[in-house]
Amino acid sequence: MRIAVTGASGFVGGAVARALAAADHDVLTFGRRPGHRFWDITHGPLGTPPPVDAVIHCAGGVTDWGPASDLFAVNLLGTRNVLATWPGARFVHVSTASVYDARVPHVMTPESAGPAVRHLNAYSASKAAAERLVLSRPDAVVLRPHAVYGPGDTTLLPRVLSAVRGPVLPAVGTGRQRISLTSIGNLVHACRQALTGPPGVYNVTDAEPVLLDTALRALLAERGVRARPLYLPHRPAKALAALAEGTYLLARSPRPPHLTRYAISHLAQHRTYDITAARAALAYLPAATSFKGAATW
Repeated sequence: MRIAVTGASGFVGGAVARALAAADHDVLTFGRRPGHRFWDITHGPLGTPPPVDAVIHCAGGVTDWGPASDLFAVNLLGTRNVLATWPGARFVHVSTASVYDARVPHVMTPESAGPAVRHLNAYSASKAAAERLVLSRPDAVVLRPHAVYGPGDTTLLPRVLSAVRGPVLPAVGTGRQRISLTSIGNLVHACRQALTGPPGVYNVTDAEPVLLDTALRALLAERGVRARPLYLPHRPAKALAALAEGTYLLARSPRPPHLTRYAISHLAQHRTYDITAARAALAYLPAATSFKGAATW
């Protein structure tokens, strides 16, 4: 099978492309860094695209910080341009569980609960808009991972670890909230299964949810960090996050504060997602959550 992978210079796209190549697929990689066919997907469709059987669309902005116009340009306009480039190919779209309503807890939330109509930030709003666009194609597959981690991760776990202050890692809630995480290995597996599985929307997570406290302590231990989680009550933490966001905005910081309201929404409440559909329709067989090897990332 000849497969185009967008965002191949990024964390998810790179892992997907390598796995497909190792399985003897003919993989065409697109990105904005050396080593790939250069394509800024915000600039329009490809003029003379190579023929492919399938597209795995991994390119996108992954941040809860920055101008809304930039996020909509890459996540919505960029997706429209990729769809227009290969109108006849099987289309696998890597979305996010952030399209669900972040203001409420999620306990084994099914795919039918999203995308929501209200969002905390431009990232989730732009990804939800992109999903709606993709689903106008009847043969498309949309995958919704939550909190993707693993070798090559430049976002989630580095941000968590950068919040360590001396002997403590500030966190929110009680630590007893259950969280669904998605290892990069499981997401790659889902992408491969989606190439031939039935069209539709699928949650993609590790085999079972984990307690937040268990996950944080396992990560710290694997990294050899002598710190422990210290939990802040939800409401005061949310107020502090709002204050920090305002300060960073006034300073025009290109980087987000360690604690944002969006981050709190995904850590302070239950965030678990039902993967029954992926197991049944895609023969998705996820591994359990594990930070083994985190010390070498």
